[in-house]
Formats: sequence, C-alpha cells, structure tokens
Amino acid sequence: MADAPALSSFAVLDHVAVALPRWQDGWPRYVGQLGGRWSSGAEAPGFAPSQLRFANDARLELLAPHQPEANPFLATFLARSGPGIHHLTFKVADLDEALRRAEAVGLQPVDVNRSQPDWQEAFLRPSQAQGIVVQLAQASGSWSSPPPPGFPTPAEPPAAFLGLVHAVADLEAARRLFQDLLEGSPVAELHGPGWHALELAWAGPLRLRLVAADPTGASPAEAADAAEAAVAAWLGGRPGRAHHLRFALPPDPPAGALPDARRHPVLGEPSGPAGVPWVPPEANGGAGLALVEDRAESSHAG
Repeated sequence: MADAPALSSFAVLDHVAVALPRWQDGWPRYVGQLGGRWSSGAEAPGFAPSQLRFANDARLELLAPHQPEANPFLATFLARSGPGIHHLTFKVADLDEALRRAEAVGLQPVDVNRSQPDWQEAFLRPSQAQGIVVQLAQASGSWSSPPPPGFPTPAEPPAAFLGLVHAVADLEAARRLFQDLLEGSPVAELHGPGWHALELAWAGPLRLRLVAADPTGASPAEAADAAEAAVAAWLGGRPGRAHHLRFALPPDPPAGALPDARRHPVLGEPSGPAGVPWVPPEANGGAGLALVEDRAESSHAG
C-alpha cells in the first residue's frame, strides 16, 4: 500500500459554497435526500451563509442574498449566472503569509478584510483563480447556531460529501494555484476518454478534482473527441468552471434517495459505459451532482 500523502498544515479546503435564491431551495436535496445536518447560519448585508454538515464532517454552504441593496454582489451573481457553485473557502494558518505568497506569483487578492479578530479574509477573483472565486480566511475556532424555523428532518443515514470537480482550460496553471500556492497534496491522477484529472487533498475531508481536456485520451477516438468538445463547451472560453459536487451514499441508503439520479458518463468520473448516478445542473439548482457508490472514497478525511 502506498504511503499516505503529506497533507498541508498551512491551508485546508474548508467548504464549498452554492448560491441559491433562498436557503430553503437547497433543503429538499441536501437535507431531505442527502442527510445534511444544520451546522450554522447567519445574515449579513448582502448575503446569508448557512452550512450543512455531512457524514464525513465535510460542509456545504448554502449562500442566499440578504439585504442586497447594502451589498449587491450575490444578487448580481444570481442575476447574471443563475444559481450554482459560487466559491471555495480555504482556511489558512496566516492570512498575511497567504497574501504574500499570492502576490509573489503575480496574483492580486481583493476585498482584504481584517476588521474582525476571529475572521480575517481576502479573495481571489475568478479571472485569477481558474474561473472560481477563492476565499482565503484566517479563523480562530468554529461556530454553530440553532437551525431556523422550518428546517426539515435530515435523511438517515447521511451521505458523505467528497468535494468538487472543477473543469479548467489549463491543468498546469490550476496545479500552480491549488497545489503549489495552496499546498494541496496530489492523491490521484485520473483519465477518461478525452479528459485528464488531478485530485488534490488537504487535511480536511474535502478534495478538489481538477479536470481538463486531453486530446490524447483513451480510445475509442469518437468518445475522446466528444469528451474534449464537451470540456470546451462547458468552459465557454473561461479559464475554469465548477462542474459538479461529489457525494457518496451510505451502504444502506435511505429509501428514495435521489430518485431523479440517472446513470450517465460524467466529466472527471472514471466509469464504464453506463456512467455514474448523475443529477444535471438544471435539475439541482445549477450544481451538477455525481454519486460515488464506493463509500471507501470518503475514508481520506483527516
């Protein structure tokens, strides 16, 4: 058995955020079907973040507008792009050091905020962060809050939230950001017809799978060509675009778990011709969802 990778103590992929018009829009899927437990929630000028916790202790954030007249960034995102995956949050041991590292490689962090001693943050814009917002946060401890009225009963047993598959135009550029700068440890190289992927892990339970077109991909040639074209179509000229969330159902999933999932070949998911259980973005609030049936994938949690 190969030695486990050395995982960074400088940064950790803390959570993935999905933007929705209301928290309640995500509850039927992520709570009622996948068993997410309420972890925390709050309201701030412009946005209201809430977090759900899954079987492997991974967290998904549901991000909704609140008082957009005070800060319109999230309402603008939803109006322009519709609901979907919005950002990745990396907690870092030292925000000043993270900013120095970013600036040393030519990145320009924005919206640096050190006003709160227990939560200091900065952001990398999608144009510099491979097509997705990256939040860098230095936090002292964690917090929780009681669930709001009407929060549904979570499905039993809960699923494990494994991470994000993010499509990129330049895999080496993505590697420089997420592996070199943010110290993700490479734990897998994956190939499919027309695509190549690198999976990175941190000390927490979430992984990031970076996937790019591979013109030398596996045969048959027609499938490779189609997959390569699908990557280009999905990116639409962007440097990157979040493709889907990955979950693993428990060995004895609750009755009726994800009744709308259908097997389909999915970018970044090695599989046979039948593909993996898949819910497309248009059926899941703008965020594609793939189910990994081997629960052992969640055993990497730190």
